[in-house]
Amino acid sequence: MSRIISYNTADKADVLSFLGAAGNLTADQERVLGMVRERARRSQEELDRQGVDWGLAIPDALEHLVAGRADSDASYAAGAYHRALQHIIDCNGSDPAELGVYSKPSTFFGLLDDELSRCGVSGDLLFHPYLFSGPPQEIPFRIPYPVDGPHIGMFPLAKAKPAADAYRAVLDRVQESFRYDLRELIEKLEFEHSEWEYATAEIDWYTQDTIFFSITG
Repeated sequence: MSRIISYNTADKADVLSFLGAAGNLTADQERVLGMVRERARRSQEELDRQGVDWGLAIPDALEHLVAGRADSDASYAAGAYHRALQHIIDCNGSDPAELGVYSKPSTFFGLLDDELSRCGVSGDLLFHPYLFSGPPQEIPFRIPYPVDGPHIGMFPLAKAKPAADAYRAVLDRVQESFRYDLRELIEKLEFEHSEWEYATAEIDWYTQDTIFFSITG
């Protein structure tokens, strides 16, 4: 099954502020949570139409996260928790964009990392570990890993330009089969860096610091 990789940018602290915050949300956060709940409801309706049962409804998974837990023992509860978390990210972030569609993204970006490493790109700038990083480690409770997805990844906006520069420096030396996708990744990282740099300097309320990736089937 092909996987769609999309992304947006957000302030990681804004996302974290909803987890375990039941009863302590500000009026603005309650407004955002209302949008998250609506998205969770629509997501569950779509699963229901497809006949997919994760054993835990996405709206219920969302309420668990807001209450500060992710302890359902349903077989596919991890998928519901990650989908609910993705809705929190999306309602706190920029409009989404698409990175691409890949039949085996973990395999492809793992091989791309091998190629970048061979060409001298430092390990802290290789892409795969960020793409499949999982949710923020700062979450104060464990969210189970969804083997079949959906998956969440994170890339620090502060590393977008260093990574893009490193990738562009070796673009002509990587295998031909990787160049198109690497060029696309470079251009997207450069664009997000330019947006981040401008907004950080010119918009006093802007605090976004992370590119969040969503990998769905």
